[in-house]
Amino acid sequence: MEEKKFTPFSEIYDIFLTKITDDMYMELTELDTFRMLEDLLVAAIPKFEFPRVNIFDYEGKEIDISSYCGVDSNYQEVVAYLYDSGHFNCVLNLEEINILAVYMIVEWLSQQLASVENTRMKYSGSDFKFTSQANHMQKLLALKKDYEREGFHLQRLYKRRKADKNGIMRSTMNIIVEPLEEE
Repeated sequence: MEEKKFTPFSEIYDIFLTKITDDMYMELTELDTFRMLEDLLVAAIPKFEFPRVNIFDYEGKEIDISSYCGVDSNYQEVVAYLYDSGHFNCVLNLEEINILAVYMIVEWLSQQLASVENTRMKYSGSDFKFTSQANHMQKLLALKKDYEREGFHLQRLYKRRKADKNGIMRSTMNIIVEPLEEE
């Protein structure tokens, strides 16, 4: 069996998509969905402060629109777009993937907060009372802060433990608190 040398973006996307519910992704084409997911992931990368691998070494998507054609519902040929998901040029463990997925949620919530839909007054229910967009935005902001705290907490755990040669998690506190050598 060949040793894995990279981590496809799709592994992070899968974790991210299990953590959110957004009907918008059902309305988008597959290609547009992948483009949005990659944008969220690239925006999330700098939030991971001290990874043990170089997550800034990645290759983005490539869209191949060569001669491949598909068929629509009327059996007419149409150009088919193939999405070649990007990948990190290193192997990420589940902990690192989860941290990136959490920060993708932070970025996704930031998009929700920046949406013009949240600043418009809307009606709700059959009684046609105005809903409070400010209240809705405040709840989104609180949720975003919760995910930022979770990401920070996950990073602290990540820095404070490391698997030994047998795969057992061990504390790294002896390395963290070790005094610096004087020059």
